[in-house]
Amino acid sequence: MAVETKPWITSEHLDDEAAMAAYIKAAFEDGDPAAITRARGHAAKGRGMSRVAQETGLSCESLDRALSGEGTPAFATVLSIMKSLGLRLSAEPVGKTPAAG
Repeated sequence: MAVETKPWITSEHLDDEAAMAAYIKAAFEDGDPAAITRARGHAAKGRGMSRVAQETGLSCESLDRALSGEGTPAFATVLSIMKSLGLRLSAEPVGKTPAAG
């Protein structure tokens, strides 16, 4: 008997801020800009692209372009998208100790 499978659609599993935050944080830890952009795009699809577009003031086309990995959105756009997802960017040390002076 064959096992029936279905495609994994990441955005369907990003149904709350905690899941989105963990997913996007993992992409940031990977350090690949394309992975970060894809993660934000999956989270936006999970939230609802029309909703994110409305909350950010972007057209659906502009939002698609900002999340496509092909464009280079302004930092303000990135922050606006993150805010719409119920998230914020933060900085933390990478674990390197500064040289003694």
